[in-house]
Order: sequence, then C-alpha cells, then structure tokens
Amino acid sequence: MSLIEMKVPTIGESITEVTLSQWLKKDGDFVKVDEPICEFESDKATLEFPAEATGKLIHIAAEGDDLAIGALVARIDTAAVQDASVSVQPVNQNQDSIPVSSAPATQATMSHPSPAAAKILRENEMAPEHVQGSGKDGRITKDDAVKAVAVKAQDAKESRSQSNVHASGEASRQRRIEKMSRMRRTIAARLVSAKNQTAMLTTFNEVDLSAINELRKKYQDKFVAKYGIKLGYMSLFAKACAKALMEMPDVNAMIEGENIIYNDFVDISVAVSTPNGLVVPPVHNVESLSLADIEIAIKELADKARTGKLTLEEMKGGTFTITNGGIFGSMLSTPIINEPQSAILGMHAIKERPVAVDGQVVIRPMMYLALSYDHRIIDGSTSVTFLVRVKELLEDPALLLMDI
Repeated sequence: MSLIEMKVPTIGESITEVTLSQWLKKDGDFVKVDEPICEFESDKATLEFPAEATGKLIHIAAEGDDLAIGALVARIDTAAVQDASVSVQPVNQNQDSIPVSSAPATQATMSHPSPAAAKILRENEMAPEHVQGSGKDGRITKDDAVKAVAVKAQDAKESRSQSNVHASGEASRQRRIEKMSRMRRTIAARLVSAKNQTAMLTTFNEVDLSAINELRKKYQDKFVAKYGIKLGYMSLFAKACAKALMEMPDVNAMIEGENIIYNDFVDISVAVSTPNGLVVPPVHNVESLSLADIEIAIKELADKARTGKLTLEEMKGGTFTITNGGIFGSMLSTPIINEPQSAILGMHAIKERPVAVDGQVVIRPMMYLALSYDHRIIDGSTSVTFLVRVKELLEDPALLLMDI
C-alpha cells in the first residue's frame, strides 16, 4: 500500500483555519488526480479541494470539522486499482472485441449537487438523494435546490397548519440546534469587533429620486441596447459616492495602528446577500469607471457570490461600502461599518411621500440615506457634508455626469 497524505493547503495570508463543509467523494471511492474530493469553507469563500493522486480515497476528517492549515484531511492509496465493472459493460462473448460503452450514471452521480446547491440543501437539512437534478448527468443545480427547499417549506407550512396543536391540546415547544457556519461565525465576530473597536455614529438624510427615475426611464432602452445590462440605482449611487469620496478623502481613509491610510482611489464594496450570509466584494477604481462598467462588475460579483464562486482575491480590499436594505423593504436602518473601512452608506426603500417643493406639497419618490462612520477619523461635519454632497449629485445627476 502506497499512501499519499492530503493536507489543508495554504489558502491566504489571513486564513489559519477552514471548515470541511462537505465530502464530494465517499470514503473508499476511487478518485482521479485533480478530481475534487471535498469542499472547504473559509472566512470568505468556499473552495474545492482536488485529489493530488489517483487511487482509493480514505477519509480522515469529518464533515463539519474545523481544520488548521496543514492538518490531515485524507489519504489516497495509489496502489488501489479501479474496479473495471464500475465503468464498463461486458462485451458479447460470440464477437470479436469491440469498444465498450460507459455504464449509465449511478444514483450517486445523478444526485451529486453543485457547491452552491449543496450548501442550500445542507442548510435546509435536505438529502441530495431526495432532489431531482436537471443539470448535466443529473447534477443538482442551485435552481433545483432552491425549488426543492421551497417545496419543503410549503409542505412544512401545511403540516404546521394541520397540527399546530398536539392531541393533548398543548402548543409545540420543539427547537433544534445547528452549528454556525464558518462564514456566519466570521460575520458575527467582525460585527462585534466593529461595534467595540470603532467610535461608530450614524447620520441621516433623504434624497428625492425624481431626476434619477426620469434619467433611467428616458435612457434605459438605449443603455440596454448598447451594453446588454440595465441601468440600476446601485451604479448611480456608487458613482455619486465615488465622486464625494474623492472630494472628502477622510471618509475614504482608514486607521491602521497609529497611522491613517489615505487612498487616491475608490474601491466600493457592495453588500450581497447569499445563502450563507452577507458578503461584500469590492468594485475597484469606481471613480474611473463608467456607469455600464460598474453595473457589469456588480452583476458579475453578485452572481459569483450567490453561486459560491468568489475567489479570495475578489473578496480583498474595499475603501467604502454600500448596502441596500431597501430591496428587502427596509425603511431606515443604521448599517455597521465594514472594518477596516471607516464608513458605510445604507440605501433604503423608495417610497412616494408628500414633500414641500417651492412652497407646494407634492408627491415624490423619496429614499432615506444612512451613513455610519468612525468618529475617530471622520468628524461630524465631514460626515454630514459628505451625505449632503451625495444627495446633491443624485437629485441633479447632470452634475454627476458632467463631473462638476
């Protein structure tokens, strides 16, 4: 027997530990070199771990284990030979040898989920064997998992409505305990750190989006025809923030020890909700990008985030963050700073409200804005001036497009 040890590789400078979130191959399976055998969940992303050799897989670690970099995960017996009966069918004994065909996909292959689908199923305690895959060779896609979870939720809702009270007449008091995912633990730790380690305050304002709405309505068709993507609110808000940040560098700076780091560029982190929690990949050099470039970059990052394909490199950096709670219906909130950044802008739901304009009460599409900032580096007057400038640029987008 010749054994190859598979150990947790070095993933990134700041990552010292990962969680083995899922085995992609069973204990004792025959694996080929570079074939993914399991998934690791780090603080920032999910990574597939490929086999370093061809042979029989021997599990050492278990799903859910927290493993330090360099820890033993599995062994591969390179002396093992794949069972020929698994991959070929017998030939007709009365004929000369002819090429053999591959056997049909096994149930295990047909129920194998993609990484994103596996996470959704695992978090909702659903076995892949109970989900019909629509992908290649019966692979379970993210959409398959989402639909299966929705069906399960509906079934559970109907079941609760029928048996909300026990036969004895007593209400249910059942509960369950689940281990927090590594990403959720990381999010929790960073939020607590931001509250404890920064002098965080929040200032508020409101913005009339009439001009923005008119701009989008007037040019949307031409924009889509030229760039293949819609002009959304996020690119306009990002561009307005980038301009204001270049004018007020304190808001774009960050504290490191006893020093202040000033950035002559604007990398805006955009909060994206995923099945595992909130991630904030940055769009780089927003100050130099067109609205179309920003929209395309945001869409690419959001798609990767929701399917678990963000790389560690794509998660790095960011000098300022924008989060949009309005898409979930939030009217007003106080967002928490994304350390080591010094400020974060919270967007909220657009609601038609009566406002006074030139002495007249009119109905306008209004949004509340919230800027949370670190008072150690950003003065109150600076934060208010910044938010007023963002409001001015959004209410008169000609200023934004003309760069004045």
